[in-house]
Amino acid sequence: MGRTDQPSSPSRLRPARRAAAVFAAWTAAVPAAHAQQAEAARAYTIPPGPLTEALNRFGREAGIMLSFSTDLTGGLASPGLGGRFTVPQALERLLSGTGLAAERQANGGYTLRRVPELSAPRTLAPVRVTASAEPPADALPAPYAGGQVARGGRAGLLGNRDFMDSPFSMTSYTAEVIQDQQARSVGDVVKNDPSVRTIWPDGSYISQFTIRGFPTQTQDMAVNGLYGIVPPQMTGGLEFFERVEILKGPGALLGGMAPTGGIGGSINLVTKRATDTPITRVTASYYSDAQFGGHLDLGRRFGEDKRWGIRVNGAYRDGRTGVDQQSQQAGAAAIGIDYRGDRVRLSADFGYHHMRTDVPTRIVYTDNANFQIPAAPKNTLNLGQDWYFAKSDDRFGMVRGEFDLAPDWTAYAAAGARSNDFLGLYNFIYLQNAQGDFRANQYYQPTYSDTRTGQAGLRGRFATGAVRHELNLAVDALHTESGVLAPVVATYTSNLYRPAPVAQPDLSAYGSSAPKTSVSDLTSVALADTASFLDDRVQLTVGVRKQNVKAQNFAAATGARSGPGYNEDRLSPGAGLVLRPWRDTSFYANYIEGLSQGPTAPAGSANQGFMFAPIRSKQYEVGAKHDFGRFAATLAAFQISQPSGATDPATQLFGVDGEQRNRGIELNVFGEPLHGVRLLGGAALMDGVLTKTAGGTYDGNKAIGVPATQLNLAGEWDAAFLPGLTLTGRVIYTSSQYYNVANSQSIPSWTRVDLGLRYRTRMAGRAAVLRAGVENVFDRDYWAAASSSFGLARGAPRTFLVSMTLDF
Repeated sequence: MGRTDQPSSPSRLRPARRAAAVFAAWTAAVPAAHAQQAEAARAYTIPPGPLTEALNRFGREAGIMLSFSTDLTGGLASPGLGGRFTVPQALERLLSGTGLAAERQANGGYTLRRVPELSAPRTLAPVRVTASAEPPADALPAPYAGGQVARGGRAGLLGNRDFMDSPFSMTSYTAEVIQDQQARSVGDVVKNDPSVRTIWPDGSYISQFTIRGFPTQTQDMAVNGLYGIVPPQMTGGLEFFERVEILKGPGALLGGMAPTGGIGGSINLVTKRATDTPITRVTASYYSDAQFGGHLDLGRRFGEDKRWGIRVNGAYRDGRTGVDQQSQQAGAAAIGIDYRGDRVRLSADFGYHHMRTDVPTRIVYTDNANFQIPAAPKNTLNLGQDWYFAKSDDRFGMVRGEFDLAPDWTAYAAAGARSNDFLGLYNFIYLQNAQGDFRANQYYQPTYSDTRTGQAGLRGRFATGAVRHELNLAVDALHTESGVLAPVVATYTSNLYRPAPVAQPDLSAYGSSAPKTSVSDLTSVALADTASFLDDRVQLTVGVRKQNVKAQNFAAATGARSGPGYNEDRLSPGAGLVLRPWRDTSFYANYIEGLSQGPTAPAGSANQGFMFAPIRSKQYEVGAKHDFGRFAATLAAFQISQPSGATDPATQLFGVDGEQRNRGIELNVFGEPLHGVRLLGGAALMDGVLTKTAGGTYDGNKAIGVPATQLNLAGEWDAAFLPGLTLTGRVIYTSSQYYNVANSQSIPSWTRVDLGLRYRTRMAGRAAVLRAGVENVFDRDYWAAASSSFGLARGAPRTFLVSMTLDF
């Protein structure tokens, strides 16, 4: 019987034929998919800079194949990209003025060619670029996919580092997320980070934080790497900052001792610079109950090759807040000037910040530890008097210069100054029992502080055989003179839930200025070397800083020196290791120390008035980071140990014999895992323990104000049913916290939900963004934080926010 050939069914296709069929289907589908992608407009934020880097970044964000030879793009600059564009529109904007054009290929990808009118065509073998060019140490890292977070940030004297190449945990929030979330203060921005909590009431006249469970004050923030510039009562002024960078963990090696000794981490603010694309942007805003504001942002570059730039920002808001009888006025203006030459780069920033808050919300203390903390009062309830106020004025400026001594060596220097005047009249509340009864001291508080700060350094690169070195030498100095006069002008008693009005005291005996009460000088010199080998897959950083702390107090009444003064030195080493077995994965570890000014033996101790040397804290950290291309995740495990002072109950001698140890695991995520879907946030699990206490009484107890769980997760979705519309949401959760070392007082856990939307459109031919949001949607009343230093902080009431931005 002869064989009859039958057509094979698809399931019986041989592997080779099956593969061919799949490939044919794929080649047919890819152009259609790319065509659909190219036609869809989406938001991009790509800063001006080298063309190769800009195109490389765009290719990853757009999810397209972009092939070109670096012979074409080398030495060319791109004006950058900001706004919503289709792929062809975006490529045209990125290539503007370069003499190049993008040409679509049959497979849906793109390649580059020279514009015929500018140059005779030539054939070049296409090269697909898959990695970004290494930016110089002073270059601002590009935004990551989604635009909410940058690819890296400043790591002190090490300069700007990509997050994958940093042996530390760092997050840099962009101006885009600041504006889209309608943030008014740094406290609003850090609500995106699970390792950070605000420990001062939201919407007040000052911001204080904890990072990894340890306090960080406003004065511990830096501007462009310089301490001493940030206004202590900073309630506005975010409008002239491009980035808010958070570097977690102690940083004595990287930036020197923080002014108030914060060790949990550091916050650096980066000022705005003029871009190659002119900026004329106006924003109008409204915050409930009746606070209106406006912001003007102007930026221009001019001169040969646009080497000179100027960026001007002015913002003002005024009106009632969501707290009864409370109003706030905040104004800020800043100008940034820069010059970018072939070997010289110069910049200058000058600004003014004004704040006045009537009936400010303040923290709440307790008098003893024998009662449970009462439930938080209604979040709109005013616990002060209608004649309370806090006001401040700040003037600041700084200049920076960099000079390339050789192709791989750069010298730099910076200097700055700030002058602050503050005046307040308000109460300090001390709870007496679980029913909410309290006593209150009323303080009239004139305060001033003047700072002068400076920095100089040298960084360079060289090789020893197969090992590349990056050497960093830095010298830092900060001088602070301050004065405070805080007499108790009256006392009264009342209740947390039924605050009673009292008469305003007579202030005629007090002036509005304060005498000098303290002077401090922080000076240091640091040296660090980063050795890279095996194609940068192994990077080892080692360094040391010598820190000097000098302080002197003065009697307010006489101006005479008070006490013997303080002049101590301390060496702070540090080391970090990065292993990158794959380009998209890195493992890291670090050992780094923190410094805080040593305590003074308190009254009643046997060695009263004795000042101790700077306290050295220690951190051990390991972690892993993975870059999925459009979505990234970092996982870190850390331990920070900080000594503390305690009085021995037997000898009555005060000594630095106590210790708090915080251990934790952090997960941070950011990026755009799906087109039009962005995620930002993570989780932090912490175990804060008092490992050493006076007489061992409380050894093993939980540390004050260190929640076991902190969760922050924000999401955005570009609605498919209406182009230009984005829906946003955020959940913040904090578990319960202890308020005293005996662990007999605590506050409960709390959850806050924020919702919002924004709509990108055009109005009168101009790009426009409309935003609306609600914070604390369910209007929860809660204690937001407990702190041994700052007491109890209330959560903010439900707040409505609306704004509109127009680009001219």
